[in-house]
Amino acid sequence: MDNIPWPEDFPPENGNGEGLEAPLGVSASDKQPSTPLEALKYYWGHDAFRGIQESIINSILEGHDTLGLMPTGGGKSIAFQVPAMLMDGTCIVITPLVALMKDQVTHLRQRGIKAACIHSGLNRGQIIRELDNCILGHYKFLYLSPERLHTELFLTKLQRIEVSFITVDEAHCISQWGYDFRPSYLQICSLREILPTKPMLALTATATAEVIKDIQGQLKFKKDAQTFRMSFERPNIAYKVCHTDNKRAEIIHLLKYSEGSAIVYTRSRSESRNFALTLQQEGISATYFHAGLSTAEKDTRQQMWQDGHSRVMVSTNAFGMGIDKADVRLVLHLDVPDSIEAYFQEAGRAGRDGQPAEAILYCNDSDERSLRKRIQETFPPKEKVREIYDDLACFFQLAVGDGQDVRYEFNLDTFCYNFHYFPLTVEASLRILQCGNYLIYNEEDDTKSRVMFIVFRDELYNFRNSTVVGDKVLQALLRHYEGLFTDYILIDESLLAKECDCTEDDIYEALLGLTRRRILHYIPRKCKPSVTYLQRRIEHDRLVLPPEVYENRLEQYARRVNAVINYMNNSTTCRSQLLLEYFGDKSGKDCGHCDVCEYYHESKPKPKKENALQAALLDILADGKTHSPAELHDLPYSFESINDTLLDLMDQGRLTILHGQFILKEK
Repeated sequence: MDNIPWPEDFPPENGNGEGLEAPLGVSASDKQPSTPLEALKYYWGHDAFRGIQESIINSILEGHDTLGLMPTGGGKSIAFQVPAMLMDGTCIVITPLVALMKDQVTHLRQRGIKAACIHSGLNRGQIIRELDNCILGHYKFLYLSPERLHTELFLTKLQRIEVSFITVDEAHCISQWGYDFRPSYLQICSLREILPTKPMLALTATATAEVIKDIQGQLKFKKDAQTFRMSFERPNIAYKVCHTDNKRAEIIHLLKYSEGSAIVYTRSRSESRNFALTLQQEGISATYFHAGLSTAEKDTRQQMWQDGHSRVMVSTNAFGMGIDKADVRLVLHLDVPDSIEAYFQEAGRAGRDGQPAEAILYCNDSDERSLRKRIQETFPPKEKVREIYDDLACFFQLAVGDGQDVRYEFNLDTFCYNFHYFPLTVEASLRILQCGNYLIYNEEDDTKSRVMFIVFRDELYNFRNSTVVGDKVLQALLRHYEGLFTDYILIDESLLAKECDCTEDDIYEALLGLTRRRILHYIPRKCKPSVTYLQRRIEHDRLVLPPEVYENRLEQYARRVNAVINYMNNSTTCRSQLLLEYFGDKSGKDCGHCDVCEYYHESKPKPKKENALQAALLDILADGKTHSPAELHDLPYSFESINDTLLDLMDQGRLTILHGQFILKEK
C-alpha cells in the first residue's frame, strides 16, 4: 500500500495535514470549518445557501435518508459536497455522466479538495490505485457510474472504505415510471446491504409524485427519511410554442437576429449533423453532438461550445446533463420530445445565470400524429415482443436453456433484414424485454481499445527509434499502463495523443504499425450495440410480461405523451404555470412573458379562464353521460390535482355524483 502513487494534484498529507493545498483564497493556517455555513465560506467562498440546500445538508448530517428535488441550476452539488466535508470518510457519488464526473472532480481539486472518479477510460491498475487511495482515506469524494457498483473489484474494496454517505444524482433514472429509466440504477439498492447504517441522498431535477414515491421505494429509504422540494419555477425563462410549417427556416431566422449561446435539440443523429451543417452554410457558428461520436469527438465539440468557439450546439438528447454553461440564451426544440420531464430538463439549461432566456418548442400539424404513433411504436403487441425474443435467439444460434450472462454483439440492421422487422419495433421490444429482466440491450456498447505486448520487455530496445511517433507511443504505454506483457489492457487513445502531442489518428496508425511489426497486438475500440442475456433462453410461451412491465408502463407513457400534446396545443394557460402543475406545484402564477401571456397582454385583457385540467375534464363530461373516477384520472395530471379540480367543479354547482360516477349538472 505504501507504494501507491499519489495524484500530482495532491501530495500525500502527513499526520499533521501538511502537504494538502489550501482552498483558493484561504490560508492553510485558517481554522477548519465545523458548520455547514463555515464550510460553504471556507471552500466555495459563498456567504449564504440557496433554496433548500441548507435543509438537505442538515438532514444528511443528522443521518436521515434524504430526497432533494431541485431544478436545473439549483445548486445540487453544494447539497452533498458541503456535508461530505464535515463528515469522516468518503462520499460515494453515483452519476451516469462521465463528463460531469470529470468536471466536478477538476473543480473540487482546484479548491484543494481531494476527489477521484472511476470511469471506463481507466484500466484495472488505475482503478485499483484509486480505490486503494479511498481505503487509505486520501479522497473525500469518489464518483462512479452505476454500472461499476456490481463489479467484484469494487464490492471487495468497498468493504474496507470508510463511507460517509451515498449520493445518487439523476435519481429519477431508478424509476420505471420516470422518463429516463436506466436498469443499471437498480444496482444501487444493493449498497444498502453492504452499508446499512449510511444515509443516502437522492437528487433529481424532474419527478412527478409517482416517481418520487418510486425513488424512495427503490432506494429502500428508511421511515425517518426526509423530502425537500425546491420550486421548479424559472422566472427568467420565457417558455414558448411556435406553430409553423417551416421549423428550420424559423430557427435560422431567430439565430441570425439574436445573440448568445444556443442549443437546438433534434431526435435523430443524422438530423443533428445535417442541421448543424445547414447553420454553418447560413453563416452561423455551429457544431453537433450525439451518442454515436467517439469520446474524443464529444469532448472536443463540447469544449468548443463551452468556450464560445461554436455558438450553437445541435444535438440529440445525449447532450446537456451535467453541462455547466450559465449563459445559454436559447434552447430550441426542432423536434417535440415525448415527455414533459424531458422537455423541462432540456429547456432548463437556458438562463442558468439568472438572465432572461427563451425556451421555444417548434411544432406543426404532423407532430401530434407522430407523438400518438410513438405510443404504438414504443409498445408493440406482446406477441410481437415474444416473436422478436425467439428470432433473436435464432440470430445468435442460442438454444433453449443456454445463454445466461452471455454477451453478443448485435447488428440491428442485419437482424431486421434477415427477419423482416422495422428497427423501431425491434428496439422497443428489446427495451420491454430488458424491463422484464430477460436481457440488457446496450445501444452504444463501447468495447474500448486493447493492447498486449507480444515481445519480452528486453526486446523492446531493438525496436526503438523506428518512427518518432511509434517510439513516443511505446514510452507512453509503459508509463501509463501496467500488465501489458501478460494480458490485454484497456487503453485510451485520447490520453496517448495528449501524451505524445499528436492526433488520435496518429496514435491509431502508430499502433497498427507496431502490430504489423509484431511488437504488440492492438485491438481497436468498437462501438456496437450488444445484447446480454440475464437468464437462460426460455420457450416462447413461457415468456411472461406482467402488468408492471407492459400494461402499466404503456399507460404511464401514454399519459406523458398526452401531457406533451396538451402543452403543445394549450392557448389559455401560462406555459410556466402549466409546467409547474404537471409536477404538482400549484403555486405558479402567470409569468408574463410566455407566448400565451404575451398574447393576452398585447391583444386584449386576459379573460377569466378555466385552467387546462378543468377544461379537459369538462370536455370529457360534455357528452352528458356518467364517467367513472378511473376514467377521469387517466388524464396526464397528478391524482391530487384531478381530485381538487373535481371538488372545485362540484363547489361551483357544475358537477354532481350519480351512483358513484361523475356527471354534469343540467343547467
